Amino acid sequence: MNLEAAAKEQRAAVAAAISCYLMWGLMPLMFQAMGRSGISPWEITGHRALWSVFWAGGLVLLARQGGQVLAILRDPKLMGWLTLSALLIGLNWLLFLITVNSGHTLEASLGYYINPLMNMLAGALLFREKISRVGMVAIGLAVIGVLFQTAALGHPPFMSLALALSFCLYGVLRKQIAADAQSGLFIECLILTVPGLAYVVWLQMHGQGHLGQRLSATSLLLLLGPATVAPLAAFGWAARRIPLSTMSFLQFIGPTVQFGIGLANGEAFTPLRALSFVLIWTGVAVFAWGAWQRSRPQDQAAT
Repeated sequence: MNLEAAAKEQRAAVAAAISCYLMWGLMPLMFQAMGRSGISPWEITGHRALWSVFWAGGLVLLARQGGQVLAILRDPKLMGWLTLSALLIGLNWLLFLITVNSGHTLEASLGYYINPLMNMLAGALLFREKISRVGMVAIGLAVIGVLFQTAALGHPPFMSLALALSFCLYGVLRKQIAADAQSGLFIECLILTVPGLAYVVWLQMHGQGHLGQRLSATSLLLLLGPATVAPLAAFGWAARRIPLSTMSFLQFIGPTVQFGIGLANGEAFTPLRALSFVLIWTGVAVFAWGAWQRSRPQDQAAT
């Protein structure tokens, strides 16, 4: 690949990364619109699992990974691990929906600011990865920020911590599972489709489902498939083509957009709560700077 083509691919990868984080950041708007239509977080999660499997299956066909999917289906141990990871990502989806649709989008954004710092801590505890002094400072600032958030709310930010922990555990599991991102995602969606379909059918049979009731609600429910899979596909394509330092900076676009949505919705933002976010943002900046410092030798070697 010549330099001009490489530069063009690099720009396209950055655009893909930005687009996936923007889609994740804007997701609360779609979920809140569904909430206003009377659709519960449980029904949304059921439909999300149901319609995502078709789009995830399409990605598997495009990548010609059907053989890998069949190999996974024949491996009971691998299926067991993917079942556990599917339950974790399903739990994360449900927690996020409950949080943003109950008027706590700021808490959701806090969870995804904390997540990369929690990943760093998990790497040290589970995989004996060394945490640099910069990393320790970042984690320390985040912990202090959570304590201030606890003081501001009058209780620990349970939903923020649950979102960060569930996604962290999901990442730890997927790190250990011998399956490509696309085939693994398809299997996870396939597993979640079983309870998702059962719940959606039960709701429809009892007249409580929203599919087919109104065009607006039905359209939003059907949109859950591409809205779930498209950012994951963009992320997977971009992550293989741009440096870790770039991804480290860009990953905070999502929670920043969610933070803006929370403010626009008029959620409580006291001075003490603002201070907690400042501390966590500082920790995030330290984390991103440390990732950039670590990746410089790799970038120079690649150049």
